[in-house]
Amino acid sequence: MSRAVVETQRSLGGDPNEPAVQIKPRKGWLHLDLGIIWSYRELLYFLVWRDLKVRYRQTAIGAGWVLLQPLLTMVLLTVVFGKLAKVPSDGLPYPIFSLAALLPWTMFSNSLSRGSESIVGNANLVTKVYFPRLILPLSGVLSPLVDFAVAFVVLIGMMIWYGIAPQANIVTLPLFVLLSVLTALSVGVWLSALNVRYRDVRHTVPFLVQIWMFASPVAYPLSLVPEKWRFLYSLNPMVGVIEGFRWAVLGQASPDFLLISVSVGVSLGLLAGGVIYFKRMESKFADEV
Repeated sequence: MSRAVVETQRSLGGDPNEPAVQIKPRKGWLHLDLGIIWSYRELLYFLVWRDLKVRYRQTAIGAGWVLLQPLLTMVLLTVVFGKLAKVPSDGLPYPIFSLAALLPWTMFSNSLSRGSESIVGNANLVTKVYFPRLILPLSGVLSPLVDFAVAFVVLIGMMIWYGIAPQANIVTLPLFVLLSVLTALSVGVWLSALNVRYRDVRHTVPFLVQIWMFASPVAYPLSLVPEKWRFLYSLNPMVGVIEGFRWAVLGQASPDFLLISVSVGVSLGLLAGGVIYFKRMESKFADEV
């Protein structure tokens, strides 16, 4: 034990013979501290649970909003794109074609919005208590998974209504849900760190989500995108998520797995860059938040 630590313990009235715990930052840009995050898993659980409780407290229909949001959006897309614009839907009824994309998209957009506000929204916690800060954007990204599970019941009901039975590829569904969470986390860690220094981020995120939705194959199929532009289009990581989710749930024609792999690579690249930036900014959160 260093002499400075012993003197500090004496000044605080502690026993200098007891082992001291010193909290030091990890060296290296890409150190995730997974062991420490795992040791704080109960905090992660309670942050997710708190978010769910606060979100539906004093609401008239509670978790019913989880069902209404994708349903009303599906009706709107069906009228505008399915009936008026006559957008093709790869041989599927347009309502279920759009709903199968809206579920992962809604989960992603909610995760992104909550993840981006996670540091600023927990300013009191950040300035008073030590814990791995990466838990905050992670909790913001994970809480919409509960909403997704509830809304998935609506999709099952729609599949029964249209007589669409799940195929063997339904077993891959958790992989595309995981990819959606990974994509939201990869962007969320960037935005949560940026939001501490630049408060314009909170105004930018809703606009970004709106534009991103129309840049993703939610209201239209990937087949409408010209072949020569599809590789560039797949740099949008949500392309792989939505196409893969539709294939896993509805059993339509097998998607282009090369494009999905590109989307996965982009998500992993964004996550690596986001964690590096987050770690570099982490020591300044308490001062700037």
